[in-house]
Amino acid sequence: MTDGNPQALFPITNIAQVCVIVPDLDKAVENYWKVFGIGPWTFYTYSKPLVKRMTRHGRPCEYQMRVALANVGPMRIELIEPLEGDTVYSEFVARHGYGVHHIGVLIENMNEALDRARQAGLEMTQDGAGFGPDDDGHYAYLATEDLIGTTVELIERPKRRNQPEKVYPPEE
Repeated sequence: MTDGNPQALFPITNIAQVCVIVPDLDKAVENYWKVFGIGPWTFYTYSKPLVKRMTRHGRPCEYQMRVALANVGPMRIELIEPLEGDTVYSEFVARHGYGVHHIGVLIENMNEALDRARQAGLEMTQDGAGFGPDDDGHYAYLATEDLIGTTVELIERPKRRNQPEKVYPPEE
């Protein structure tokens, strides 16, 4: 195993998430659980007021999506159902249909990671911040699809998570 290219413009050392855009979040989660045994799933609606700061192409905006999260070993699976607004998700569906949208990379400091991305010539297309209960947590998408065939999401996870809207399967 190698540590990768030390001269890379924007080195990635840890892919922690794979995201699939789906048309019906509840049905997709049920299928992942019943067919593959993946779960339990936690559900959130990412919009204001949960996500306090959102931008698209560097300008403040508002959008809404439903998200379900589950772990498979050390990998997190994220399912997203786009609901409202001009987003990287709706753009992807218009271009490709539903399917695998991005890989998620955990980072420690979003500002530093975005500075490195800019220096590498990678544009941020959308982000959201302040979704943790302590106003932390930040995600940002980079325009990488033309380079590598998928989008890279930078993820600075919040230290704590808000209570999910629901869990599937329901806890008994």
